[in-house]
Amino acid sequence: MGALKGVGRVCLQSAIDCHSRYAFGRLYTSKLLVTAGHVFNEDVFPFFEPQKVRVETILSDNDREFCGRPERHPYELFLQLEGVNHRTTKVRRPQSNGFVERLHRPLLGKHFRIKGREKWYESVEEMQKALDVSLHHYNHERTHQGRGMKGGTPAKHLPRAL
Repeated sequence: MGALKGVGRVCLQSAIDCHSRYAFGRLYTSKLLVTAGHVFNEDVFPFFEPQKVRVETILSDNDREFCGRPERHPYELFLQLEGVNHRTTKVRRPQSNGFVERLHRPLLGKHFRIKGREKWYESVEEMQKALDVSLHHYNHERTHQGRGMKGGTPAKHLPRAL
């Protein structure tokens, strides 16, 4: 996301379920190898476990926090332990990760650019609270016109238990 006065460098780790478009996001002050899997460990897997829905495949970009030697890279090891297949997007082809790119458009345009002018954030935790409110709106209140969504919300299209 860039550097913000009063906060410093801010990075957004986001994940989206391709079936329902249900989105998750966490803000960090750096792009560490360990933080790459944090959003999955803290948000995604615990969200789907009670519904008995298994995350089978994760598609990520080719940044170094996501890719490395499978036997030594923390993110790759984390996914192996969880039994999740890891695929990566084509290099220099952001459209191959279109769901996340499409999620970032309203988050950056409506959330961070507008909220950043209305409120002076002093910490990443404060920004995370505002992001959580925006993600709740995105997932539960904002209707989507995308393919297969039929004007519904992501929460309405969540996968059923197996």
